[in-house]
Amino acid sequence: MITIASLIVFLAFYTLYYTSKRATLSYDLGFEKWMKNNPKQTKITGLSLLLLAYVLWLFTQSLCCGTLMFFIQLMTIGSLIVLLSPLKKISNKAIIALFVIVALLEFYYN
Repeated sequence: MITIASLIVFLAFYTLYYTSKRATLSYDLGFEKWMKNNPKQTKITGLSLLLLAYVLWLFTQSLCCGTLMFFIQLMTIGSLIVLLSPLKKISNKAIIALFVIVALLEFYYN
């Protein structure tokens, strides 16, 4: 469940990152062009994904711990996206491989 919340936080911050006017954007993936052409729907989608991830954190943890972990995760993932996206180090294969490994580790240790 934590891995799913992490993936949703990543997708939410990534969609909100593409609505920024100061960000260096690349259009390697197909949906990135749609996000740039439809900023209002993209912001609504990103904010709803953030809310969903926060609810998942509250569901898996208590109120204080879930809130703290959500904001720690949001800062960490946000920093990584801001740093690695202009360098074009974020790709579909890398994201899928990372989250599969993390999900396997989560299932193994639970």
